Amino acid sequence: MKPQTLRNSLLLLLTAAIWGSSFVAQSVGMENVNPLVFNGARLILAGAALLIVMTFRILRNPVLAGQLRVSGRAHLTGGIVTGVILFAASTIQSYGIKHTTVGKAGFITAFYIILVPLFSILIGKNVSRIIWLAVAIAVTGLYLICINESFQISRGDLYVLVCAFAFAAHILAIDKFIGKVDGIAMSCIQFLVAGGISAIMMAFFVHPDFAALAAAWRPLLYAGVLSAGVGYTLQIIGQKGLHPAVASLLMSMESCISVIAGWLVLHQALSRRELAGCFLMFGAIVLADLLPMLGTRYAAADSQG
Repeated sequence: MKPQTLRNSLLLLLTAAIWGSSFVAQSVGMENVNPLVFNGARLILAGAALLIVMTFRILRNPVLAGQLRVSGRAHLTGGIVTGVILFAASTIQSYGIKHTTVGKAGFITAFYIILVPLFSILIGKNVSRIIWLAVAIAVTGLYLICINESFQISRGDLYVLVCAFAFAAHILAIDKFIGKVDGIAMSCIQFLVAGGISAIMMAFFVHPDFAALAAAWRPLLYAGVLSAGVGYTLQIIGQKGLHPAVASLLMSMESCISVIAGWLVLHQALSRRELAGCFLMFGAIVLADLLPMLGTRYAAADSQG
């Protein structure tokens, strides 16, 4: 394995660990704070933190400023597109986490790993039989996780399921711009855009309780600076040069970490039915991502033999 490939793989594993544990931070932070307010505050905080990072980078390397000006249009377009999608995905997810357990939220969110190849049909790419099998397994897993014995789905689970579609679109948007931009610069723009939309939405629809928001400063810092600012930037940097299947599989580990974090910190246990659904979801993720990669590798080996 090349050193850069190993480094990027480790970056995505770190990203998964940060994201998985951040479900706990969001759940704790929103106990007394409106989800829109909490999510907006963390997005603005993430954008501000990355703006500081970009300022130091430019001061240390003035050449970077010229490079960013040359490719400014790509950065601006990519930042706006991903920022709008990220606002929608993270806001819906926040409302979902408010009404479900962090473990279930983590696994349902990971459904985006299955949705990405399905969405690729819209841009003219074929989907293998393995993907369709993985989708069938994942839907079964989601049924066990979300649908109770009375055939009802909770409001929180439904919100998180919708956010998975938005996160799938976010991954595809990043993939479109990733080869043309500086990862940290585009991430900074996307958070400033997402945070700006959040501020506008808060002004029209809610009255922020700043005292409650200040009381939640610890989970807000974690969810804003570490999970949002650092996590999504590591995603953009780590995806470069990696096989998409490998990158998706590494990031999907957040689902497992969210269950462990919810159990250790919040003492949220899953029922046997829900655990069975989680195992099916993880199996579908591995099937969708790992087997196509192995098939490509074996096919390449056969052609060389």
